Amino acid sequence: MTVTQLTGYRLMWIFVMFDLPVTTKAQAKAANRFREFLLDEGFEKSQFSVYARFCNGKEQFETYLRRVEGNLPDRGDVHILTFTDKQYENIVRFSGQRRRKQKKNPDQLALF
Repeated sequence: MTVTQLTGYRLMWIFVMFDLPVTTKAQAKAANRFREFLLDEGFEKSQFSVYARFCNGKEQFETYLRRVEGNLPDRGDVHILTFTDKQYENIVRFSGQRRRKQKKNPDQLALF
């Protein structure tokens, strides 16, 4: 039996970024449904159309990728990025004109 060690190079962050049309009621409803889906899947709102989620590796990323793909709205653009936990901890953030301190990454993976 092989044991896979969870390290900052295996643990990942998934970012879902999207630009969805909202010019009609149906489009706005589809965009809201997609946002709610992401929240239900454990993603957190990072910015207006950017949602992030922590996962334990490539296999779990592939699972979330399939789930997102299965819930895409009919129109609009969706981009999905991944970063290792080590890469994510080096992201530089600004709020207004001030640099924000680095976000603390989870100490452990929560399993539900």
